[in-house]
Amino acid sequence: MKILVAYYSRTGNTKMMAEAIARGVKEENVACDVKAITKVSFDELLDYDGLIFGSPTYYGSMAAELKKLFDESVKHHGKLAGKVGGAFASCGMMAGGGETTVFSILQAMLIHGMVIVGDAKIQHYGPVSVGKPDKESIATCQKYGRKIAQLTTKISDR
Repeated sequence: MKILVAYYSRTGNTKMMAEAIARGVKEENVACDVKAITKVSFDELLDYDGLIFGSPTYYGSMAAELKKLFDESVKHHGKLAGKVGGAFASCGMMAGGGETTVFSILQAMLIHGMVIVGDAKIQHYGPVSVGKPDKESIATCQKYGRKIAQLTTKISDR
């Protein structure tokens, strides 16, 4: 079993979140790769049981670099069905579009038939950091990584 955490980051904030999520995945004894989205091909996504994507917020949506990967995925529509997915984002201010960015990523995953999980207690849709992730944001990312790994394990065991 293997999970990919792929991200786009200009300032390093989204990358820090990706690394924290990967630590959480690994805490569940699940293999995890962390890669910049520019180093990922759509064909490569088929090799993973779980996919977690992160992006900074640009006008309330994912970065063009991540959107490009989803746009290219049309030729493989349906091949990600049943894989576990998750999303996270960084933004510049409170109410700065972080949740809508997460939604835009989750929407693409749902169209592919992927399985996503929310959190009833905190950051319901996926982690969002305002600016550089603080200790609380890093802890939330690690928890999210653990949760995605646990769900991936449950689904893969069937």
